[in-house]
Amino acid sequence: MYSRRDFSRLGIALAGGFATLRSATGFAAEGTSEKFEVTKSDAEWKKELTPEQFDVLRKQGTERAGSSPLDQNDAAGTYLCAGCTLALFSSDTKFHSGTGWPSFWKPLDNAVATTTDNSYFMTRTEVHCRRCGGHLGHVFDDGPKPTGLRYCMNGVALKFEPKAAG
Repeated sequence: MYSRRDFSRLGIALAGGFATLRSATGFAAEGTSEKFEVTKSDAEWKKELTPEQFDVLRKQGTERAGSSPLDQNDAAGTYLCAGCTLALFSSDTKFHSGTGWPSFWKPLDNAVATTTDNSYFMTRTEVHCRRCGGHLGHVFDDGPKPTGLRYCMNGVALKFEPKAAG
C-alpha cells in the first residue's frame, strides 16, 4: 500500500527530473521584459556564478529537492540573492515545508518581484530578485499564517548571512 509520503516523494522526484529535462533542452519559463538595476551578459554571470547558480538564477532551472543545506538551516540571519546580494528573506519568516527547498512565508519589503510561469503544462507564479532578475523559485498559496503563502526557493539561488553577534 502506498502512503501520502510515497506519492509526495514521487512528485518531488518527477519535479527534479522535469527540471533536469528543462535545463538540458533549454525549455524555460518565458523571459521578462523588465529592466533591472543589475544587468550583465551571460558571459559575465558565468564568471561570477557556479554552473548550478547560473542554471537556476539565469536559466530558470531548479535544483534537486533536498540538495540545499539552507533547507535545514535554522540560524538567525538574512537570505540574500546569490547573484547580486540583495537581502531577500529574514530567517524570522522561514519554515520547514517538507518540500526539500528553503521556504518562507514572506519576503523582505521591496526584495522580490513575480511573473507568470506557464512551463510544465501548468501556471505558477515565479519569484525573482527585483534587482537583478535572478530566478529564485515560485510562490504558492499553501503556506502558514499569517500570509498563507509559501515562497519555495532554490537554495543555490540564495546566500545566507548570519545575524551579527551582539
